[in-house]
Amino acid sequence: MSVLDSIIEGVREDLAMRRLPLAQIREALESAPAVRNVGAAFTGPEISIIAEVKRSSPSKGALAPIEDSGALASRYEESGANVISVLTERRRFGGSLADLDAVRARVDLPILRKDFMVDEYQFLEARAHGADLVLLIVAALSKNQLDDYYQLAKELGMSSLIEVHTHDELERALEISPEIIGVNSRNLKTLEVDPAAFAQLIPRIPESMVRVAESGISTRSDVEFAQEHGATAILVGETLVRASDPELAMRELRGHR
Repeated sequence: MSVLDSIIEGVREDLAMRRLPLAQIREALESAPAVRNVGAAFTGPEISIIAEVKRSSPSKGALAPIEDSGALASRYEESGANVISVLTERRRFGGSLADLDAVRARVDLPILRKDFMVDEYQFLEARAHGADLVLLIVAALSKNQLDDYYQLAKELGMSSLIEVHTHDELERALEISPEIIGVNSRNLKTLEVDPAAFAQLIPRIPESMVRVAESGISTRSDVEFAQEHGATAILVGETLVRASDPELAMRELRGHR
């Protein structure tokens, strides 16, 4: 079993324990906060930063305790982040829907629910808790699931970040003509990082789409490498959650002295 398979197995088990009756989750949808404008978050003159609230990861273990996820997200917003990513997977990343609620209550930026979306219920759940954007990992979904979930997110008013790591996954992603594609330099099946994925895949993404570089970004040179190959946004977690000064860390990533 790959690392990705193991994570998905845990996600399904946890979902089975918290799943609400369909009528109840649909009722929660009725009072969900309005969807924020995701497209506007990626139209600035500088590279956009998706700043992540993440306590731990399968590859690095514990990263930061993050006692108040809303406060951290607020610091990110004040530091110039464009989107806030909130890890809601519990077992490997230490996240929860409570983190999503806390962040939504504290910031005005669009919010990405970053999880392993493998069940229709999770999309209803994401929107009910205020997510504006969801993650669809091509490696975790069949062709039909990718298309169906992309359409479901759209019906609920949410945008989707379509994540790929290989040429084949990128071809599958392009078939649904998404607005946002993320190239993850980390292979989720082995957890190995290969920045060459940026050079190989980002140039093949149409310029009309938002092109996000994910994983392995900790220095200005990493950002420049991604930008040189066409990235218009970066997703950064570990570097920011470990930084004592998120504003300084973001300035350095953008090349501001």
